[in-house]
Amino acid sequence: MENTRKTELFERMPIPKAVLTLSVPTVLSSLVMVLYNLADTYFVGMLQDPIQNSAVTLAAPVLLAFNAVNNLFGVGSSSMMSRSLGAGDYDTVRRSSAFGFYCALFSGALFSLLATVFRVPLLSVLGADAATSQATREYMRWTVSWGAVPAILNVVLAYLVRAEGATLHASIGTMSGCALNIVLDPIFILPWGLNMGAAGAGLATFLSNCFACLYFFVLLFVRRGNTFVCVQPAMALPRRELVRGVFGVGVPASIQNLLNVTGMTVLNNFTAVFGPDAIAAMGIAYKINMIPMYIAMGISQGLMPLVSYNYGSGNVPRLKKAVVFAEKISLIFMVLTSAVYFFASAPLISLFMKTEAVVAYGSQFLKCMCIAQPFLCLDFLAVGVFQACGLGQYALLFAILRKIVLEIPALYILNALFPLYGLACAQTVAEVVLAAAAVAILARLFHRMTAGGTPLLPRAGKK
Repeated sequence: MENTRKTELFERMPIPKAVLTLSVPTVLSSLVMVLYNLADTYFVGMLQDPIQNSAVTLAAPVLLAFNAVNNLFGVGSSSMMSRSLGAGDYDTVRRSSAFGFYCALFSGALFSLLATVFRVPLLSVLGADAATSQATREYMRWTVSWGAVPAILNVVLAYLVRAEGATLHASIGTMSGCALNIVLDPIFILPWGLNMGAAGAGLATFLSNCFACLYFFVLLFVRRGNTFVCVQPAMALPRRELVRGVFGVGVPASIQNLLNVTGMTVLNNFTAVFGPDAIAAMGIAYKINMIPMYIAMGISQGLMPLVSYNYGSGNVPRLKKAVVFAEKISLIFMVLTSAVYFFASAPLISLFMKTEAVVAYGSQFLKCMCIAQPFLCLDFLAVGVFQACGLGQYALLFAILRKIVLEIPALYILNALFPLYGLACAQTVAEVVLAAAAVAILARLFHRMTAGGTPLLPRAGKK
């Protein structure tokens, strides 16, 4: 019965309903994750202490670096799972999930160890100085030294569960941890609670990620026998084709995220020169701008199992219709959100901190950042299609174009031309170029698929 429902969703359900069935839970999960990210900034901001808020901003690249592991084993394994599911190769589906799970577990432990041992030079690289290093260190103690394993594992488990079409369960798992974080934040951060400041935000994040992991473990136990997600150690043994399939998508996705970390670190170091107010304002503007960014990402990630399955089964017309429908709803939403952000930038920033300098900086930053949103959704959707079809080389190309070729050079150039404020415009420059490239490459790929030429990636045979 469970497998029949999955087949109905992937093969026969009307495209709008199928896309929304997969994407809405993922978008809701993304929105809760945005609230979870904003919660730290909001409640730490209530202290009206730019140094405490700067700690959350300066540590952000390290937390973003977790996504390098999430993408390597979450995106890589889930793409392999969905493609194999579409081809009827159920043994590979199970082996892919076990391989991704145990690699994520080991990588999280290694990440935690390295970040703890090299804590002092890491703080320097992040841009922390004598004023901000103590608060940043305390925040990272819980989010990284103790928290790397549960933070990585709960996201990878959500990818694995989502790969077989169970997007609702994946979203509930993610949202449960995020909701707990929002509840715990004020208790741990504010003076009426434990008064821990940024360190309290880190502790709340650690506990919420542990809770999310527990949800997924209970889910897999309850659904044993009715799920393709497998965590048996014996099934995790690497096989040549399995490793190639997972890493072929996961490595480019991971590199893409490491480049994002590099870009954010460069941005924070440039901003740090202008003081804690500027750092806090940049962090707040960036996190507000993450709301539509995460929604676009949620639509892209929700669409991936449908694209992977239909690519694996060779149903190109259904694949194309799904992508076009998702593109339309993403673009309409992003245009509307961009307009709201542009005209309401100052009130939005003041929700988090009412310091005059922070609001003045942040409102200008947000105006510059929000212009990128309609272009960004096209970029995200294209990368999602590349990853879903196993075309990791295209995703890697976009990552290199975004950060190395476009955004990081733009940070240097625009900061020289328009000190500080030019930094917030670098992403827009990159996304305009990438959106044009995304439309052109997707059109070319769809033409090749429709023409019935050489498959873009070998597909597993039916079992």
